[in-house]
Amino acid sequence: MDGTVLNSIAAAERVWTTWANRHGLDVASFLPTIHGRRARETIAALKLPGIDPIAEAEALLKAEAADLDGIIPIPGAVAFLQSLPPERWAIVTSAPRELALLRIAAAGIPVPAMMVSAEDVTHGKPAPDCFLLAAKRLGVEARDCLVFEDAPAGIAAGEASGAAVMVISATHVHPVVTQHASIATYDALGVATDDNGWIALAQSRAAA
Repeated sequence: MDGTVLNSIAAAERVWTTWANRHGLDVASFLPTIHGRRARETIAALKLPGIDPIAEAEALLKAEAADLDGIIPIPGAVAFLQSLPPERWAIVTSAPRELALLRIAAAGIPVPAMMVSAEDVTHGKPAPDCFLLAAKRLGVEARDCLVFEDAPAGIAAGEASGAAVMVISATHVHPVVTQHASIATYDALGVATDDNGWIALAQSRAAA
């Protein structure tokens, strides 16, 4: 979701910067680690003494839910999602469901019929559990899915699930070196369904 169909980086980094400063972290080196992972796992990885990752994550959720300024859709994402059959796609996010729905509304993104959020899995990205669960709920095999991702943890999770991966680079400050197909926006991405019911994607020649 974040960085893939909507851009909430400014809001997220405002909240996490305040948190990082309170705990004496180097903000510049810490902020790149927050994207694509559940808050509890980001905090646990720091191994800060006397810190309860779950309690801290709950406090961060409240702060992020209160800061929705500047959340916008990735260019072309709204039209692209609206062009997909509702029962054929899902949002798979490391954000808690409450925050995900708030950000979806703030960005004007269509609410998915299926969503897997932080609460739904024991192991978050880069573990593949979230994508495997989404595929199961959609009634398909993960290997028959295409995962859209922007962050290293999400890309790794998509790879581990066996799905194909498309990298979204709209929010990347630096070029991403990847073996996967990559697009900056959804503006030139078209959708069609073939005779066997498979969804096919195509870029216009101007964007290719």
